[in-house]
Amino acid sequence: MMGFPVYDFRKDIKNVLVTPQIRSRFLKMEPGQSAQLHSHDLGHEIFLILDGHVEFEIDGETEELGPGQMCIALADQPHKVRVLGDEPMTMYLSVTPHIHPTHTPRNDDGERLPHNYAPSSAYDVEPNLQITLSELVTRHIHAAELLAELAKTCSTVQNEMGEQLLSEINEENKQDANELRKTMWESLYPVFKAVSELGENWNQLAPRIVE
Repeated sequence: MMGFPVYDFRKDIKNVLVTPQIRSRFLKMEPGQSAQLHSHDLGHEIFLILDGHVEFEIDGETEELGPGQMCIALADQPHKVRVLGDEPMTMYLSVTPHIHPTHTPRNDDGERLPHNYAPSSAYDVEPNLQITLSELVTRHIHAAELLAELAKTCSTVQNEMGEQLLSEINEENKQDANELRKTMWESLYPVFKAVSELGENWNQLAPRIVE
């Protein structure tokens, strides 16, 4: 019986999970190596240094980090990293959510440059070329239409239940308020699932246009 995957930063230098919800990877950089200034339109990025030392610039501020230290670049915050010293650096990083184009390059003044739609292989993902581009477009449209339908239903439920919830809260009726909250969540949940499905379809479609 096989267990779940276990990853080791000393040998698994790759993207280990790539979904619309999150991209996680181990990254190794050599002495003196640096990354271009960039930001993420939607994603917060977490960096945890495992080995070596680096200098991070995030939103114009600079800090040096070593093993066991972590920093965060929030969505739209320009950031870059440079390896310090004579030893390689290894880090764990995650970006959430992971939606193409993922990276927005920035110039030295921090101004936005055209989006960079990297191929799937840049994230260690092999595209399923048996699915035609036409089929991907069709799937993406259907996912968008499903999301629109669910969002419309959800809006109606939130409006109706929200008014009742305010009444129950004012009357301090916790039991009925909890039931209303449950109903509200049950209409929200499929919307978030549909958003993820839309993201999955988009992440398959967008890179294929340039591959």
